[in-house]
Amino acid sequence: MVVYGKGLSNLSKLHKVMRALRIHKFGGPDNLKLENVPIPSVGDSEVLVCVNAAGINPVDTYIREGAYAALPKLPAILGREVAGIVEEVGEGVKSMKKGDRVFALLTENGGYAEYVACEEENVYPLSEKLTFSQGSGLYIPYFTAYRALVTKCHIKPGEILLVHGASGAVGIAAVQIAKAYGLIVAGTAGTIEGMELVKKVGADHVFNHREKGYLNNAVAAIGGHGFNVVLENLANINLGADLTVLNQQARVAVVGCRGTVEVNPRSLMLTEGSIIGVMLAGATKEETQETAEVILKGIESGWVNPVIAREYTLDEAAEAHHDIIHNIGARGKLVFKL
Repeated sequence: MVVYGKGLSNLSKLHKVMRALRIHKFGGPDNLKLENVPIPSVGDSEVLVCVNAAGINPVDTYIREGAYAALPKLPAILGREVAGIVEEVGEGVKSMKKGDRVFALLTENGGYAEYVACEEENVYPLSEKLTFSQGSGLYIPYFTAYRALVTKCHIKPGEILLVHGASGAVGIAAVQIAKAYGLIVAGTAGTIEGMELVKKVGADHVFNHREKGYLNNAVAAIGGHGFNVVLENLANINLGADLTVLNQQARVAVVGCRGTVEVNPRSLMLTEGSIIGVMLAGATKEETQETAEVILKGIESGWVNPVIAREYTLDEAAEAHHDIIHNIGARGKLVFKL
């Protein structure tokens, strides 16, 4: 039996195998198969991480369905972010050692597994202040929200931000970052529980985006002048409405979209606003390093605090992939707990 989170078990050491979720063809959640596969070898600049938790993200479902621009060769292990303990380091690795707690990004998937090999530059120390599950929900949500708000929208203290879909992982990260930077934040959620969570993580105003007229109420709550910045998690549903609640020279950062949308450009012309597409993979090495420094300091200061909605086992993969797309009312991050 593999001993999860404790390093290589005797059986794994002998046979050099691990459990991993793989797809052999693109399609529905049932294509996720739990299999025994070889433990990855470690290159000179790589770190082998014994995975305690792996983040689940909507993009994983797009890849599984074959509906993503960059698709992996099959069979493939999905998953882009993990947290765990360093098991082994390559000869050229200097910044960490066996036994260190870390969180990491995988540039080419592979996170839904008991072990992953990551480039040293994509591995970061995980504070004892956070659990492994929280660590597996750090990279994509927080680095995405930071890129959208700070790198792209250049937020300033005193500005007013609308987070559309604030109870999801990226939305929560956006609220926490914006409050740390001195913004006034309005957030939306689709359930009472989600609204309570958004308020708890720091939003000044919270609205139910399933209620008629909620955007009018949001604008009224901030004085009627519109928002300086909007972080949009579901542009195919909300973008057209976003453009009607902007202040002058406002910025709309699109971090999520699941289809096409029709908008009226006149709304944008009226405010001389901007729509900014955000892709985490577009970050330069320098931008990533800056983001990491801010997020790591935020963890130590206490304002970076990921919320975990639910932990799944690898055996519950199909359910997890269904839930991240179809569950009504997000309440934080979904993760696999190994």
